[in-house]
Amino acid sequence: MCGIAGKLAFDPAQTVDPGLMARMAEALRHRGPDDGGVWCNGPVGLASRRLKVIDLSDRAHQPMTNEDGTLRVVFNGEIYNFRSLRWDLERRGHQFRSDSDTEAILHLYEEYGDDCVTHLRGMFAFALWDARRRRLLVARDRLGKKPLFYFEDGRAFRFGSEPKAILQDPDVPAEPDLATLHRYLAFGYVPAPDSAFRGFRKLPPGQYLTVEGGRVRVHPYWSLRYQPKRRESEAELVEELRALLREAVALRLVGDVPLGVLLSGGLDSSAVVATMRDLTSGPVRTFSIGFDQPEYDELAYAREVAARFETEHHELVVRPDAATLLPKLVWHYGEPFADSSAVPSYCLAELARRSVTVALAGDGGDESFLGYDRYRAARVAGRLDWLPPLARRGLRAVLSLAPRGSARSPLTRARRFADGLALDPARRYLQWVGSVDDLWVRRLATPQFARAAAPPGAVALLADMAAESDAVGPVEALAHADVRSYLPDDLLVKMDIASMATSLEVRSPLLDHRLVEFAARLPVRLKLRNATPKYLLRRAMAGVLPASVIARRKMGFGVPIEHWLRRELRDLAYDVLLDDRARQRGYFEPAAIRLMLDEHIAGRALHHTRLWNLLMLELWHRTFIDRRCPIRADALPPFTGDGTTP
Repeated sequence: MCGIAGKLAFDPAQTVDPGLMARMAEALRHRGPDDGGVWCNGPVGLASRRLKVIDLSDRAHQPMTNEDGTLRVVFNGEIYNFRSLRWDLERRGHQFRSDSDTEAILHLYEEYGDDCVTHLRGMFAFALWDARRRRLLVARDRLGKKPLFYFEDGRAFRFGSEPKAILQDPDVPAEPDLATLHRYLAFGYVPAPDSAFRGFRKLPPGQYLTVEGGRVRVHPYWSLRYQPKRRESEAELVEELRALLREAVALRLVGDVPLGVLLSGGLDSSAVVATMRDLTSGPVRTFSIGFDQPEYDELAYAREVAARFETEHHELVVRPDAATLLPKLVWHYGEPFADSSAVPSYCLAELARRSVTVALAGDGGDESFLGYDRYRAARVAGRLDWLPPLARRGLRAVLSLAPRGSARSPLTRARRFADGLALDPARRYLQWVGSVDDLWVRRLATPQFARAAAPPGAVALLADMAAESDAVGPVEALAHADVRSYLPDDLLVKMDIASMATSLEVRSPLLDHRLVEFAARLPVRLKLRNATPKYLLRRAMAGVLPASVIARRKMGFGVPIEHWLRRELRDLAYDVLLDDRARQRGYFEPAAIRLMLDEHIAGRALHHTRLWNLLMLELWHRTFIDRRCPIRADALPPFTGDGTTP
């Protein structure tokens, strides 16, 4: 696991400064504290920071070259099938000098060219310089586990695992992209290929790009297909799922360092623990976190799973003082990021890193096997679409009269469902998943920000996703939107940044692309059976996991931000969102922000997701836009709560 960065000047007479490459690598030290390397040759420079996981020797040092020095590669991630690839490549005459998975990429490129990416099974982002062709190849894995940003201004191409590496180049401006910030407000994250920084781009999952002769070309090489549907019997598909899960976990046990599992107590992570226990003879270490608020706490289920499989279990209760992590988290995430579960994700990664270097996780099960409540809601909403809009608005109005509950109460969930009934599918998705809807953007935005952020918004982005997919029906269409955007741009960003901030590698067996492809082609009735989500996965785990875990309703990795904003974070929210610095940006109407704060604090409304979104946006500006971001997180001053950063 690594952080990678580089620069390619389009004028071949120019030379890349090794000092710049060293600064770019230093900005990524947290991703790879064990080793670092810089290589420059005329107009090209590559930089790497390495977390040693496979082949701990210096032979796996990066940037890595092939035998004759014509190829150089920097690589972030893990190639789980590298041993079988190596066996095949050696049969074809290739000679390896290390036991690392990085070297397999070099020899694959020698054998297959750009098509090498289709042979890789794992999580990866890499850049490969071909000296003979004067050409750079940059690629990202199919589902977007590993990030890749780039900036091209007509003079040079720069790339990095995180934007802070690219920002070390003084020729790169640190300016916000206002149109993209509008989409951030809607989603709570910045969807690829856009970035919050003007001129920056993110390479989308399942794509690679080439830079040659001053031209950047992006090429898709993989997309998830939902057709044709599988026709085998349910029993046969259960057995195939068990085999795929077992293979996916086994592949992710490779490494020369201690491993563990991030255990929530839900079905997905519990299935990973059970499978790992079956495949290993040594101790299995598990790590869980909880909260003081019972409606957010899953520790009891995690303890039950840990006891069933006799794991070496570790746990931590996250309290509001974890919000003191905000300066560090804002710096690490690099873009505005409003998923509040980034806070406990960091705490969980930090807990695990005390004992292990690699941890398996249950990410991806909800998207593949239809585990979210919104999939059931989409099915019901699709059946109600025959009702006239007036009737659907009436149901919404009736539910709005009921007493207000907490964010996780059944009534609040019902209201959220009803709010989407009168909307078209794209706006319905944003209502259920998004952060600040169009109505609230209009209420909050100043006229000048509304004009600057006008071109095309979140709804247009979702329409493009729907048009490219062969998913049929409202449930699979919703799942496809999640796989294309929510999964790679929110959930996987959250886990990648939180884990890499603590130098922990996280592997997700349920995101093995062969398992994901299998799940996509299952009939919907085998994933969502009446009101039972993840039906086939529950069948596969029946008799293996405790019955309480098999039967329990999904809780989700939520955070009691609604309570924290009324108490411990109240002063910080008022001071940061209403001080002169925030007002002078000209984005939002101060009176509308104050009203939102007052309503939430008084308990008259639930605005916690909107307020957290706005808070993260302002803190991002203070860290990256108001000044050049520091190269290390420990150089950051705290957000003092009085509206200033000293």
